[in-house]
Amino acid sequence: MYQFIETICYREGCFQRVELHNERCNLTRNHFFGIQHPLRLESILKVPLDLIDETVKCTVTYGIDIVRVEYLKYQMRTIRSLQMVYDDSVEYAYKFVDRSKLADLLKLRGQYDDILIVKNGLITDISYANAIFRRDDVWYSQGRPLLFGTRLQSYLKEGRVTPALLRPNDLQLFTEMRIINAMISIEDSPVIQICNIKE
Repeated sequence: MYQFIETICYREGCFQRVELHNERCNLTRNHFFGIQHPLRLESILKVPLDLIDETVKCTVTYGIDIVRVEYLKYQMRTIRSLQMVYDDSVEYAYKFVDRSKLADLLKLRGQYDDILIVKNGLITDISYANAIFRRDDVWYSQGRPLLFGTRLQSYLKEGRVTPALLRPNDLQLFTEMRIINAMISIEDSPVIQICNIKE
């Protein structure tokens, strides 16, 4: 049976964007299992006392029901360089526990910190986060990412990020790249220089 995850950020005493996580979780359960009765993730979230003053990565594994909930003190990875990889068959519209396809692509990174995946001629995501690109004072994201992360959804609704169809040749138009996911904001993201993305 399929299993999925939601990664929820706990920071400064609260869980972030829980409604968007609920929405994605319940759309996934409905799509794969036909379940219409919604889960409310906030009802099962409780940070351990020894982590209550930390930034915590909360991982909820679920299928039809909740399988487990894990809490880890968050430590950001160092990402400064990317290897572009091309794969038109990769799919990750739902947050499966099984990330074997992404793991196989990550093996192609060589000496670089991570990968930037190109699908059907369009730049999508790195192995674990959405990619955003700055031109002047505007941030752009791929209009067709592999996964619409909750932070990306939030930024799009707020107008902080503009969707576009981005191709490898478009990289020269931008001054920098950053990554965003449930745990990483624009402000927290490492800066990736465009010259450090290898085609």
